[in-house]
Amino acid sequence: MKPVSIHYRFTFDDGTSQSFQIELDGDSLELAGLAPDEQPEWTALDFHKCPHCPLDDAAHARCPLAANLVGIVQRFGKMLSYEQVEMEVETEERTVSQRTTAQRGLSSIMGLIMATSGCPHTSPFKPMARFHLPLASKEETLYRAAAMYLLAQFFRKRTGEDADLDVNGLREIYKNLELVNRHVAERLRNAAVQDSTLNAVIILDCYAKTLPYSVEQSLEELAYLFDHSPAVSAADS
Repeated sequence: MKPVSIHYRFTFDDGTSQSFQIELDGDSLELAGLAPDEQPEWTALDFHKCPHCPLDDAAHARCPLAANLVGIVQRFGKMLSYEQVEMEVETEERTVSQRTTAQRGLSSIMGLIMATSGCPHTSPFKPMARFHLPLASKEETLYRAAAMYLLAQFFRKRTGEDADLDVNGLREIYKNLELVNRHVAERLRNAAVQDSTLNAVIILDCYAKTLPYSVEQSLEELAYLFDHSPAVSAADS
């Protein structure tokens, strides 16, 4: 598969701008060439290492997620969260632009980077990264995450594996993500950054905290979308 390119551009009120070209491997959907060669101390794997991290310190000197966030932190670390930016995101399919706050814009690009960084606990979100939706709402995130997870179960069943139609596994994925976000925030605090990048993680963490409960209690909020959808049986197809 050909590489996936996603271009972020932030334009500030003083006329300056920052651009990020995100390149994903077409097959693995992992980031290509984003992490700089020189890495700060806070990217070391054993620095505020997540307690459920399966990576071995001997084989992985750096946390892949932290290493891929270095460029964002270096270029946005002194920005205040409430600063206004014009954000434009260009993909092969479309261009999305919106005036928003620094923290919301950063949470969008950081979520994309985290999903494709090579972290074992964020890798389940790579299919969502392939069809990236900047500045997604909570309802959009719930819909996309549940749809992604259930499609994965379809493919599991087709290959003879057990399928989890009760989405229990999705709750576990988000519980794991909550721990990741907590320790990423600790890394950023030790990087002495301003509040914009920290608050961007907090926005992501809010989704990680509430979505397990949404999966359990609030998928019914989306049921109305299918109330008038015609059922298609195997006999009709």
